[in-house]
Amino acid sequence: MLDIKWIRENEGALDAALSKRGAEPMAATLLALDDKRRSVIQKLQDMQSRRNAASKEIGIALGQKNSELAERLKAEIGSIKDTMPLAEQEEREAVAALEDALSRIPNVPFDDVPVGKDEHDNVVKHVVGEKPRWNHAAKEHYEIGEALGMMDFERATKLSGSRFTVLTGQLARLERALGQFMIDMHTTEHGYTEVSSPLMVKGDAMYGTGQLPKFEEDLFKTTDGRYLIPTAEVTLTNLVAGEMLEQEKLPLRFTALTPSFRSEAGSAGRDTRGMLRQHQFWKCELVSITDQESSVAEHERMTECAENMLKRLGLHFRTMTLCTGDMGFGARKTYDIEVWLPGQDTYREISSCSVCGDFQGRRMNARYRAKDDKALKFVHTLNGSGVAVGRCLIAVMENYLNEDGSVTIPDALLPYMGGLTKIERAA
Repeated sequence: MLDIKWIRENEGALDAALSKRGAEPMAATLLALDDKRRSVIQKLQDMQSRRNAASKEIGIALGQKNSELAERLKAEIGSIKDTMPLAEQEEREAVAALEDALSRIPNVPFDDVPVGKDEHDNVVKHVVGEKPRWNHAAKEHYEIGEALGMMDFERATKLSGSRFTVLTGQLARLERALGQFMIDMHTTEHGYTEVSSPLMVKGDAMYGTGQLPKFEEDLFKTTDGRYLIPTAEVTLTNLVAGEMLEQEKLPLRFTALTPSFRSEAGSAGRDTRGMLRQHQFWKCELVSITDQESSVAEHERMTECAENMLKRLGLHFRTMTLCTGDMGFGARKTYDIEVWLPGQDTYREISSCSVCGDFQGRRMNARYRAKDDKALKFVHTLNGSGVAVGRCLIAVMENYLNEDGSVTIPDALLPYMGGLTKIERAA
């Protein structure tokens, strides 16, 4: 959430930022709502002040034996008391209207973010590795998995409907191995603290990280008003909601390996084959809670941590700087890591690492005490995938495919595979 004080002082800057994102100008609307809020607050304060003053005047009037004046003052106070509930309700409505409008405004991009409309305007940051060269034809992951007899979409549809997958045998183990490899590497080599957190959260947590209110249609909601997490970013970031931290203890770095649940609203017809776009998938999430001075450097560090997963697995990828029109709602800058998929003959996103500034900190009311001036500031937050397990499984299957249809297991995963070096169809 943006600071209304900053908007008042930077009206043009906000509208310019929204224009870069392809959104309509909102500064005038927000300031009008803030003017209304200020007006009703002042009105209520004036009523309270007059009530307090009249109460004192009653005492003076009674001391002067001026009962007529005292009665008039009592009547005035009674009228104020009758009117105040309406004024208080007006204040609540004005505050709520402003907060609701602010909660729907996206974050302001950094100046160095490329301006563009969609993914076609993203810019290559760097490329790592080379595309595999084979004598045999590439295949898509679902062709490989079904040929192995270990990836079943029909049974998944019978169980749950579309956009679900059943993995069995060695392929299920490979998926588990990938998740364990990621969480182990982030905790032992990258300094993240592993967290086991709930998969269902209250609406306040979704609001804190920006999924609510604007993106409710993308979420799965339970019958008792909770939400299934679309990413562990929600729980890991909200660990500090409402708290005051000491700057000396920052950054806090958290990681979690969890299922994620997404309704994929608006994705009808996209990636309907295979397991690229699922309602349920495993993901290793990275979250950093830091201060204003170090958040940009932390963004580079987090991205490198995610890239290290793919380097260790020997996968070719490129890292993209997203343009303003393709960035997420809460981000000020985002790097997407796109892994090469030979079966599709294209790059596909496998991680998205974003720096959010104090956008989420303000929504969560999470602050830190600056060590120099002792002032309270909102924390800066970052989040990224380290990486999406299902898409990493796809990448391993397609990049390590052998001519006979088997899949070689990358060296980094061998300790997790119980002696297996290759996945092949059972005889």
